[in-house]
Amino acid sequence: MVTKKADELSRLTNEILRATGASKQHADIVAEHLILANLRGVDSHGVWHIPRYVKAIRAGEINLKSEPAIVEETSLRALVRGGWAFGHVVARFGMEIAIKKAKDLEVAVVSVGQTHHIGRLGHYSEMAAAEGMISMVWAGGMGAEKPAAVPYGGSKPIFHTNPIAIGLPTGREAPIIVDFATSATAGVKVINAYNRNEKLTLDCIIDKNGNSTTDPKDFMEGGAHLPFGGHKGYALMLVTEFLGRIFSGADDGAKCDYSEPLFRRQGVTMIVFRADLFQPFSSYAQRADKMVQCVREVPPAPGFQEVLLPGIPEDRAQAYRQENGIPIADDIWEAIGETALSLGVTV
Repeated sequence: MVTKKADELSRLTNEILRATGASKQHADIVAEHLILANLRGVDSHGVWHIPRYVKAIRAGEINLKSEPAIVEETSLRALVRGGWAFGHVVARFGMEIAIKKAKDLEVAVVSVGQTHHIGRLGHYSEMAAAEGMISMVWAGGMGAEKPAAVPYGGSKPIFHTNPIAIGLPTGREAPIIVDFATSATAGVKVINAYNRNEKLTLDCIIDKNGNSTTDPKDFMEGGAHLPFGGHKGYALMLVTEFLGRIFSGADDGAKCDYSEPLFRRQGVTMIVFRADLFQPFSSYAQRADKMVQCVREVPPAPGFQEVLLPGIPEDRAQAYRQENGIPIADDIWEAIGETALSLGVTV
C-alpha cells in the first residue's frame, strides 16, 4: 500500500491524460472527478480507472476531439449526446444544464448518451445539492450488449450494475447523498478480488449455473452479479434500466461500429428540481436539518457506535484523506506507474 496526497495524484492524473492528447479542460474535469472519488473513500471509482481510460483512448473508445452537445431541447428538458468523449465531461455538462434549467423553471430533466464511463454518480448529485437542488441520477443500459447482472430469481444476466444517486440539500447540515449500484457489489470490487485472489461475501455473485458463490473466478467464467436486497434491489435495477436507457432513447444514440459494448447503449437520466418548490428554502432547510438531527439522535443498536446518514462516511473519509493522504493498493499503483511510463510521464 502506498499513500499519496491529493494534489500529487491530481498532477499525475493530469499529466497522464494530457500525454494521451486530451485537452487541458477535459483532463482537469476527469482528474477532479477521480481524485474526489478517492478522497471520499470510493476507491472503485478513483485512480484505479486511469490505465483503463488510457487503454480505451488507444483503442478509439474515447474520442478526445468530441465535445458534448444538446441535440434536442425545450425549456424543461434536454437530450445530450457526448460523441464518446470522456463520460465525466459529458455527464458534468448534462448536470450543469439541468441545474440551470431547474433554477429558471423549477424542474428539469436531462438525458445523456453516447458517453464512456461517467464515474461516481454521487458527484453529480453533489453538484445539484450545492445549488439547493434535489436530484436523481439513473444510469442504465450497460447490460444491453454486455449483461452482467441477473434479475431476482433468474440465472441468466440481462442487466448490469445499474447505479443510482439521489441528492438532498439541507441547511447547515451536510447534504444527504445516496449513491449505490443496484447490484450487491460494484464490478470493480469483483475484478480486484479476482486479481488479488480474494473471496467475496455471500450473495453478491452467482456462477454460470446460477449458484451463489464467493469465488470471483466463477464470475469471470460466466457468472453474474446478484441484485442487492433480493426482489427490492431487482425492482430498482429494472426501474434504472427504464429511466436510464429506455426512457432516454439511448438505443437510438448508439453507434453501431463503436467498439465498447459496455457503453454503447448506456443512458443516463438526470431529474433535478428546486428544494423550495412548495415553501421558502429557509423553511425547507430548517426542517431538513431537524430531520438530520432526529436521525442522528437515535440510540445505536448493539454493535454500532452511532446512526449515520448517507454521505457522512464519505465526508469523514474526505476530511481524513485530505489531511493524511489517499491510500492506494500496490497493484493499482503499479498499473498506474506502468501506464505513465508508457506515455513518457515520470512518476
